[in-house]
Amino acid sequence: MKRYDRLKAIQRLDPERDFLEIYRLTATYEFPWDITRALELALYRTYAVPSIGRLLAETAELTDRPQKRYDDTALLLDTVVEHGFDSDPGRTAIRRINRMHRSYDITDDDMRYVLCTFVVVPKRWIDRYGWRRLSDHELQAFAAYYRTLGAHMGIKDVPRTFEEFERTLDAYEDEHFGWDEGARKVSDATLALMASWYPRPLAPVVRKASLALLDDALLRVFRYERPGPVARSLTRGALRLRARAVRLLPPRSTAHYARQNPEIKGYPDGYEVAALGTFPTPGIGGCPVPHGRRPGAPAE
Repeated sequence: MKRYDRLKAIQRLDPERDFLEIYRLTATYEFPWDITRALELALYRTYAVPSIGRLLAETAELTDRPQKRYDDTALLLDTVVEHGFDSDPGRTAIRRINRMHRSYDITDDDMRYVLCTFVVVPKRWIDRYGWRRLSDHELQAFAAYYRTLGAHMGIKDVPRTFEEFERTLDAYEDEHFGWDEGARKVSDATLALMASWYPRPLAPVVRKASLALLDDALLRVFRYERPGPVARSLTRGALRLRARAVRLLPPRSTAHYARQNPEIKGYPDGYEVAALGTFPTPGIGGCPVPHGRRPGAPAE
């Protein structure tokens, strides 16, 4: 197989009918490392919406147990990618995601925004740092995949096209991005988690590189000092050099799923999908009393 043969195979598929296959090929064969980094950044962006960042701080999951929260989020989302929406593991993962979200008072607007980040941020990351750009076929499939996930989560008025996802994300950030002390603590904990994946002497370098990848809107919201042009140039230049090197490599012959990532550290002996995530107790850690279901969410 030549470097662009899988893209040609993707373009022979129907992005509305075959969206799962296209998304799986793109995420696990073409861009597994980039999709992982992009989804990390997507979730990080959501902290900048005060209602989201504040709630995450109140639950203390990302400040007290950041590695477990990271692992569980990645594994639950990855289960659907690997096994599909209609599989037993996929249904179990979605059930777990829904039960966790129903434990809190989360608006449909915030849920819709988070979903938009999963569609838009990977495209923008890959445009900048991927070994090739995403095709229109792939963007249509991404939109269809997350539109389907949104339906399974009971989110109302989910955008249909990539362009609608992008407009919704940009408008929501323009209106809602803002400072919150709890969100800053969640941001600091996330940056510390990422630094912990590397040898301790490299932690300051990793933190600086992470900040250098943030856009000015995020830096302002979290009140971080803007990295200098040298730090930004070195960090972003290194990622572009990586993309050039990857372009010269032969295509992957086997799929790479998030569960295989070295950053997943909490389950060396394996895991059960049904046991992933949190099991909030009403009245503790930000879980409201009485325990209620978000309006519009599907029944369990």
